[in-house]
Amino acid sequence: MSSNKLLTIGFTRKSAEQFFSKLCKAGAERLLDVRLNNISQLAGFTKRDDLKYFLRTLLNIDYFHLLELAPSQEMLDRYKKQKGIDWAEYTARYLELLRERRVEETLDQALFQNACLLCSEDKPHHCHRRLAAEYLKSHWGNLQVIHL
Repeated sequence: MSSNKLLTIGFTRKSAEQFFSKLCKAGAERLLDVRLNNISQLAGFTKRDDLKYFLRTLLNIDYFHLLELAPSQEMLDRYKKQKGIDWAEYTARYLELLRERRVEETLDQALFQNACLLCSEDKPHHCHRRLAAEYLKSHWGNLQVIHL
C-alpha cells in the first residue's frame, strides 16, 4: 500500500482564514474531529455544526467526529486541571486507551487518506492528535504524518 498523507491541525491561535487556508493548501479531503467536546462556545468557528457547514461550503471537505480517538473525560479533566497527571502520564494513559479501543483494527484506514485530525491545541507537541497519528502510523505503517 502506498503512503498516505495524514495531516493534523489545532484551531487555537488561528483565525478562520488561517485555519481554512492551511487545510486548503494541504489538500485535505476530510476533517476528522478527535475532540471529546466539539460544541463548546470556546470552539468559535470550529463548533461542530458551524465547522461542518464551513468545510463543506468553502472547501468541499467532509467532516467526521471520531470519538474513538478522543481521550476520556476523566483523563482530560485530570490533565487540564493538573490533578495528578502530567504529560508523560497522560500520554501513557491515552495510548493505553487507544490499545483498549483497538482503533487500529476498528477504524477504516480509507477514512484517513488525505485526512486531517483536528483538536484544539495550537501545536502538536502536547496534544493527543499527534499521539493518535503516531499510534496509527506505528500500526498501519503507510501514513506520512504532517502537522499544519
